[in-house]
Amino acid sequence: MFAAVIFDLDGVLVDSEGWWNDVRAAFAGRHGRDWTHDDQAAVMGANSHEWAVIMRERLRLEELTPDEIENEVVDGVVGLYGSRPSPVIDHAPRQVRRIAEGRPVAIASSSHPRVIAAALESLGIEHVMHAVVSSDDVASGKPAPDVYLAAAERLGVEPGRCLVVEDSLNGVKAGLAAGMTVVLVPNPTVPPAGNARELADHVIASLEQLDPDALEPARRD
Repeated sequence: MFAAVIFDLDGVLVDSEGWWNDVRAAFAGRHGRDWTHDDQAAVMGANSHEWAVIMRERLRLEELTPDEIENEVVDGVVGLYGSRPSPVIDHAPRQVRRIAEGRPVAIASSSHPRVIAAALESLGIEHVMHAVVSSDDVASGKPAPDVYLAAAERLGVEPGRCLVVEDSLNGVKAGLAAGMTVVLVPNPTVPPAGNARELADHVIASLEQLDPDALEPARRD
């Protein structure tokens, strides 16, 4: 029923939101600022330029450019992938490989391309991906549908035949706006905000339960 499965990365395959938060908090601390839960929520789903602009505004760092903020934070996260064990979510690599045996799979992530590459390499699944798209490659990050539509285009699959695997409210909104069926896998470390559960077409407890053949495609009239 589904011709392709498109995975979000952070919070779905790697439990990396804590890493992002730690790097941003350390960055803020180096500049004499605090990084709060509300600050972290404000950057969820944004592409690299968008979250760098948000950080600059919220931390009142007019002396830095968004590019300087982006580079420092991205370097920090990539450095963690190179120096620590990957925060892999249970069953993620095995489930991705299993699903990839039956249909093409892709990544559609808000992360920077260098972070995506480091994460996929750490999971050992970079070779099974038919497409990898960062929100940096498109006009707008989630909740805009751009990154999911770009992934479908690269796969050569109609959006309505794609299953999206997400963990966040903005990700769910992006998948729905792209006209795709969305399954929410809530992350216990960073639970989805708002009404993500109600908006998603399907909700499952873990990736171990993900079976595209058992899920009904949504009808978008």
